[in-house]
Amino acid sequence: MDLRLIAAVNAGKVAGVAARQLRRGGGTALPGLVAERADPGVARKLGRQLGGGRVLVTGTNGKTTTSRMLARMLAEAGVPYLHNREGSNLMRGIASALLGASGKCGAIHGGAGMVGLFETDEATLPPAARALAPRAIAFTNLFRDQLDRYGEVDTVAGLWREALAVTPKDATLVLNADDPSVAELALDWPGPVHWFGLEDAALGTEAAGAFDARWCRACGGAFDYDLRYFAHIGRWRCRRCGRARPAPDSRASNVRLELDSAGFAIDGLGDVSTPLTGVYNVYNALAAVALARVIGLPPEAIVAGLQHVQAAFGRQEVATLEGRQVRLLLCKNPAGANQVIQLLGTIGRLAERELRVAVLLNDRFADGQDVSWTWDVDFGCSPGRWTPRGPGATGRRTWHCV
Repeated sequence: MDLRLIAAVNAGKVAGVAARQLRRGGGTALPGLVAERADPGVARKLGRQLGGGRVLVTGTNGKTTTSRMLARMLAEAGVPYLHNREGSNLMRGIASALLGASGKCGAIHGGAGMVGLFETDEATLPPAARALAPRAIAFTNLFRDQLDRYGEVDTVAGLWREALAVTPKDATLVLNADDPSVAELALDWPGPVHWFGLEDAALGTEAAGAFDARWCRACGGAFDYDLRYFAHIGRWRCRRCGRARPAPDSRASNVRLELDSAGFAIDGLGDVSTPLTGVYNVYNALAAVALARVIGLPPEAIVAGLQHVQAAFGRQEVATLEGRQVRLLLCKNPAGANQVIQLLGTIGRLAERELRVAVLLNDRFADGQDVSWTWDVDFGCSPGRWTPRGPGATGRRTWHCV
């Protein structure tokens, strides 16, 4: 009997109840923080009880949606799983999710057959990998994001390599073949890799926006692109050493974007659809499909999971405001914002009508107080026209896309 673990679990549970009753949050972080103070090994001790293996999902953009897609696939397959669904993705959030499933004595009922699915903050990956000994890790992409927290992309890439140094070498890396910064993780990895990527030349664009991958880590040469989808995502190759985008194991083609859905074909699954639109969500779907294949989910569960996934908070959520439907599209870095702008232009063109778009900027601590990334957002990259209609009393500015 581990008395320290028992004390940590119960202290965390009490903190969670207190936080909810005092309306100091939803209890998605404080319980884990308190428990870790009592026993720094609480996440490791609880997480290792999940006999179905632990799966980590990280990256600059898409980790919340990718995790939700995989969670729905697990549910469709009837596989029990534990998921930090609320998106609390630091170690305290992961520990809180584990605490919520554990009993007062520190045992997770049914844990032997349970999969652990954890969305993981980019900078949290090293301690998460060390604690959870993952079965698979998915890397969605790497862009500049929250410079006041992470610094430049090289800093994050270094943290990821640090995480891989403590990851079991039989774990499978699920890597975005179209992102050269993510693909470089395979250079130092001796274990299995499952690649995912897009095969649809019709989506290539000249107005791809700012990009954050310019030089090959293997030789220092510059990247050339046969095709760019957005930012530095596309069919890349190093002009000096010849290293090039790997052939994807899971790939999507024939992409069709609608206002409330996306359809595409995936090798081995046929034509599929998801209620989330945008090229970036096709990539999220591919990452989830690749992970599902790695952990052995049946094709029918994968397809059903894509069809029935629900949007996460702020990520293409639809709300009703004064009788009107409002769609919330989260952006938090130049690449994500440019993708949303391109998507709005495409949707406006398909719908043949004006879209009314409010651009709201958040500089609160949790999301990064350095908003200089907005300087690299290309409001002219949309096929439509963006016209400012004047600042309101709050300083917010509304744009019309036509």
